[in-house]
Parts: sequence; C-alpha cells; structure tokens
Amino acid sequence: MYLTSFIHREQLFEIAERWICGRPVPDDIPYLTEMLICDGFVLGQILEVFTGFLLGTIDEKFYKEKRIHFKGELRDVLSGSLNGKTPRVKELFELYQRNPAYYYREAPINGVLCLDDTDLLLGLYRIKRPKRIAEKANRKIADWIFQKVQAMAQEMAGERARQSRIPMEYFLTPPEEMIREFVRAEEEIAVSFKEGRIQFDRSALTISDVGAIKLIADTERLTFLEKVLDDHPLVRVVEKQDFQGNYQATNLILEIGWDAEQVCRKYRDGRSWEKYLGRGIAEDRLNKGLELFLEGAKPNLIIELILSTFPDMVESELGKSIHEERIIAQRNNRVYMGYIPTNVEFLVEYLFAAGLSPKIKIDQVPIKLWGRYLPETLGSYVRNLYDLPEHDLF
Repeated sequence: MYLTSFIHREQLFEIAERWICGRPVPDDIPYLTEMLICDGFVLGQILEVFTGFLLGTIDEKFYKEKRIHFKGELRDVLSGSLNGKTPRVKELFELYQRNPAYYYREAPINGVLCLDDTDLLLGLYRIKRPKRIAEKANRKIADWIFQKVQAMAQEMAGERARQSRIPMEYFLTPPEEMIREFVRAEEEIAVSFKEGRIQFDRSALTISDVGAIKLIADTERLTFLEKVLDDHPLVRVVEKQDFQGNYQATNLILEIGWDAEQVCRKYRDGRSWEKYLGRGIAEDRLNKGLELFLEGAKPNLIIELILSTFPDMVESELGKSIHEERIIAQRNNRVYMGYIPTNVEFLVEYLFAAGLSPKIKIDQVPIKLWGRYLPETLGSYVRNLYDLPEHDLF
C-alpha cells in the first residue's frame, strides 16, 4: 500500500513491503509508531486548515466544528436540518426518523463536521480508519496479484499445449485442471513473496483518499470553487471524476503543500503530545516537538475532495446510494478472493494495530503471506498487542 495522504509514505510502503515478505527489522515498531503519530497529526491539521480555506472561498467563513465517531451523529445532523427540503429529501428524513437503527448508525467514522450557526452541515473532513485502509489494500493487491496469477496459469497451460503439440488456440483445458493450475500459480506467487523475488508496484497499490474532505453547497458555488482550485499555485488537481446515477458528486484528487512550521507550532502550543502518551513512546521524547519525527517527510501530500449538493449528500447518507451499502457491494464484488489478498488485509490491519498499540516491540510478524488464517486469528493477535485476555468458557 502506498498511502499518498501520509508525508512518510515511502517509509511506510517499505515497512509494509518488508512485513508482507516476512522480513521485519527490530526498529520497525517504534519507527512505525512515531510515523503514525506524526503523519496522523499532520494530516489532521492539513484537513482542518484546507477545509477552512475551501469554506472561506465560498463565503462560509464562520462555522463551528464538531468531532464525530459514529455515522449516526452525521445522519442526525442531516435529518435535523431545516434547509434544502425537496420532496425527496423530506421523504428520506421521515424514513430515517421512523427507524434510525436501519441506517447503520453505529458505523464508526473518524471525522469532523463543519456547521453554521443553525447547525446546517456545510462540510466535513475525515481520516480513513485502519480497517478501511486494510480492506482497500486487499482490493488493490488482489487486482494486481490476480493479473500475475492469471498470467502464470496461462504459461502453465501454454507449456502443456506445447508438450501436447497442439496450438494454444485449439488446446482445451478441463475445468478441474484450470483450477489446479490457478492454485499452483497462486502458491508460486506466495513463494515469490517469501523469497523476495517480486517487486511491488507503487502505482498499482496507491491509495489516495486516506484523508478526505466533503463540501456541501449549491452547484454555482461548487463550480466557482473548482475554478479557484484549478488556478491555485499551491494546489494541483491530479484527477477529477464526475459521478452520475445513484451516487452523484464530483470527486477531486488534490496534491497540496503544507507549512511544517505552522503544524509544528500547533503541536507544541496545543500540547498535542499528551494524546499520544499511551503509544509506548516516552513523554520526554514526544514533548520535544514534532520536528523530531519529520526526517524524510514529503513537502506535499494528496487528499480527496468531494463536492456535493445538499440533496445529493442526503441521498448518499440516507437514500439509494447510502455509503455503507456501497462498502458492502465492494466487499462482495471482488474478482479475486484468494488467500493472498486476505492475508494482505490482515497484515495491514495488524501493522496499524501494532503502530497504534502501547507495544513498541514484537517478536515477529505473526501473519505470513504464504499462510492461511481466520479473522478470529487476527483478532487474537491484536488483543495480544493490548494485553487483553482471551474470553472463553474455560
């Protein structure tokens, strides 16, 4: 995984690559812990400042922020709005208020709402949770590995065709033999990871929406904002995608710079190190300032910006394009669901759990790409990071 919203994305990619290949080094955990502290704080500050710039650009200069942890908090704010009530919006609000529990209220989110003085939602920003990053890493590496496994299985079939002296276009492979070749190819790919014979492709494994902002306004102001961003000297529009159909919004991938001096001052003045005291790093190291952790940091990062009208926002949270349903569809519609991408998902989730836990030393990375594991096995490993007991009936 190559997380472009992190300023130490190269270093994190290298650690993930070593872990996936089963070659961790002793300093990985303390370095990973400090990296997640630093990059999480920097990303949060950039999202806060840039959201303020965006809202100010469309004349929403005065607003309040509200930290949220569950999607129900967002949906309560939406459904309590007195503005923008089209017949469809009114219908969705009534359905939600009739049975709020039906709308995934307890789904976690690490986000901040931006509200005007009447509690109308102007926008929000969020940092993707480790579980969702791990799932996305699964999908990315599944697509990448699937192509390699397919190519290798095709080579195996081609070799059998040559041995049979039958042109490949006329060579028929029985279904059971195709399955065996696919399994053998998958096993060979796993061994290639173990032996370090595969080089990871950053472009194929890039995730650019770990940090995201969603802005809500009328079409005219959103169009004006896009023009401002196109002309902004410190912002580069990397990609633009207009969604139509059930989900309607404009998604922009933006590369932006950040002010290290300003961010470091905010860390120091706000005594921000205090919220990281449970991560296994000594307080006298944390309170020396963020500068201590900035070696090798990139001067820019990439975030996602979603531009939406209020009715479209309501539709995406309460209607036919509700976010959680799209997540479930993504989980169920994978082209390749072999054990390798599942292990990658478990490994990435464990990597983040280790970096966020109180432990700064582990004996080994317990999940191997060439092994097979159940979700409860991962749960047991994560509980061990926090010294939590296993609950059973004995």
